[in-house]
Amino acid sequence: MLTQEQRVKKAHIALMKSKHTVWWGGVMMMGTSEVSDKEGLTAYTDGVNKVYGRAFLTGVCKEDAEVAGLVLHENLHIGLRQGILNRDLWVENAKLANVAADMVVNDIIMEISKEDPNLVKLPAGGCYEERFHNMNMREVYRLLKEECKGGGSGYKPKKKGEPSKGSGGGEQQDNDGEGDEYSFDEHDFGKMDAEQAKDINERIDRAIREGAILAGRLGIDLPRAITEMLEGDVDWKKEFAEYVSSFARGKDEYTWRKFNRRLLPSDLYIPSAETETIGEVIYGIDTSGSISQQQINEFAAEIVKGAEAVCPEKIRVLWWDTKVHGEQVFEPAQYQEIGSLLKPMGGGGTRVSCVSEHINKKNLKAECVVIFTDGYLEHDVKWDISMPTLWLVTCNKDWTPPTGKKVMVN
Repeated sequence: MLTQEQRVKKAHIALMKSKHTVWWGGVMMMGTSEVSDKEGLTAYTDGVNKVYGRAFLTGVCKEDAEVAGLVLHENLHIGLRQGILNRDLWVENAKLANVAADMVVNDIIMEISKEDPNLVKLPAGGCYEERFHNMNMREVYRLLKEECKGGGSGYKPKKKGEPSKGSGGGEQQDNDGEGDEYSFDEHDFGKMDAEQAKDINERIDRAIREGAILAGRLGIDLPRAITEMLEGDVDWKKEFAEYVSSFARGKDEYTWRKFNRRLLPSDLYIPSAETETIGEVIYGIDTSGSISQQQINEFAAEIVKGAEAVCPEKIRVLWWDTKVHGEQVFEPAQYQEIGSLLKPMGGGGTRVSCVSEHINKKNLKAECVVIFTDGYLEHDVKWDISMPTLWLVTCNKDWTPPTGKKVMVN
């Protein structure tokens, strides 16, 4: 009979040897992995360290594949940077963010389980619904929030007594033996400050690179998603458009003139939204010497395309170098003419912290912030805003943002 500590260690070895999960090996080696006697604990990660409940391992994870599923679950939370890229969601509603994060990682586990059921299996009662297949955390969160009473105060995935949708197929039991909601692991990444997020982001990046090296030594090809995560070799215009579109709220009308692209691979032809709207979007454009007018013009063209796809209530452009030199606000009627209306200001050094300071000083609220920069910034970036941020970086491939998502601009 193995101890629960030995079972967890055995799961680590199996996952780091498998072609399906080897690239997460570096993440698994991050921080510590321990078994806790805390009552009621399923599992937990603070973004670096992992803790597993002894009672849960003993009572629920009967099979080795279920232990591996639980271990992979916690490490996917880390490897996918769910606590860093979605800090604003954890601040807004930690419980709902936890559900959304679990839905995403458990979908990945379920897909791997189809390929190799002896490697991983989602423990009974796992938080999983097939309708969220291939969605990211932000997409799942938005859908769940729309379904919740009172604007997302809580999530009731099923009525009392209904079976869970976890791989175990049976009903999740709580301590009094009655069926209840899904069992969740516990996180609260909303408490993570900007400095912690930056440090953890850098550690995750190194860990994934170590996992890639391990995969190479075993002769295993990296999936495209991992390669793009390491190299940033993606279509930045597509990433930019999809990022802004992910904040769309509400679908006003539907049209048969274009089909829902997400469902086309499944041969499902249903109408797509004719119009979608989002709140204000803030664009912070670096006007330091290394950003050319041609690059600004190209970026402006993409802003117009984004405005056509999802009509923001307002577009706010901040021009900055070491401070915010100017601010332009555009209404929907002006979106087609943004390119000709933009008036760049600045041209000195570079200190992106001034954008965060400006947003806080003016108490600006937006759905998201997009920063266009060369990436040659101060070493101690202070990014003290909770709004999700996309960083479009033209030059410095080695720069790591303090929070949010980074995409290299070719």
